[in-house]
Amino acid sequence: MKFSYFKNQIHQIKSAPLGGLESQFKLVPELRIKISEEKIKKSNPRKAAVMALFYPDENNKTTFLLTQRASYNGTHSAQISFPGGKYDKIDNSLQQTALRELEEEVGVAQNSVEIIRQLSDTYIPPSNFMVTPFIGFLDEKPILTPNEEVAKLIEIEAKALLNDENVSSVVLETSYMKEIEVPCFKFYNHIVWGATAMMLSEIKDLMKEIE
Repeated sequence: MKFSYFKNQIHQIKSAPLGGLESQFKLVPELRIKISEEKIKKSNPRKAAVMALFYPDENNKTTFLLTQRASYNGTHSAQISFPGGKYDKIDNSLQQTALRELEEEVGVAQNSVEIIRQLSDTYIPPSNFMVTPFIGFLDEKPILTPNEEVAKLIEIEAKALLNDENVSSVVLETSYMKEIEVPCFKFYNHIVWGATAMMLSEIKDLMKEIE
C-alpha cells in the first residue's frame, strides 16, 4: 500500500466504525472467556496506552512499528508489542501516555506525530492492565533510537497485516499458561499474539473497511 493512498484514506479511518470486541476476539485463544465489564471494573485494572505508528518506508510503502521487549522478570518479557506503557500521573491523558512512551522507547518526538484516532480498550488479564491504543502517523520514515526496554525494532508493511494468509496459530507456553494453541499473526518469522494481536485485528478490520 503506497503511503500516499494511506494518507488519502485517513479521513475514512477516522470515521469508520470500530470492530471492538468482535474484531479483537478473532485473535484470542478459545480458553479465554469474555470478561464482563463489571468484573473488569472490580479488578481495578491499571491504565496503559500504546501507539500504532504508521509511516512511509524508503520505498514509500505504508509501514507500522512493533517492538520486541527486552527480557525481564515479568509477565510480558520478550513479547512483541506496540511502543507504549503505563499511565503516569504526569500525563494529562492516555494519548499523552502513548506519545510519551513512544518517545522514550524509540526516540520519536511527541510533537511530530499526528494522531488519527483512539481504538477500543483492550483488557490484559495476566497483568491486569486496561490498554488504550491510538493510531498515529508520520509523513517521513523516522530515525528510531530504541532505549534499554526495547530489544528489537520490527517494521511491518501494512499489506502484510491485510493479508489473511498471515493469520495463523502457534502452540505456546508462558509463565502463566501451559502449552496451548493461540491465534497469531506471523510477520517475517515474527509471531505476534495476545493483546497486541487483538489490537492489530481491530486495525486490520478498520483498514479493510477503506480498501
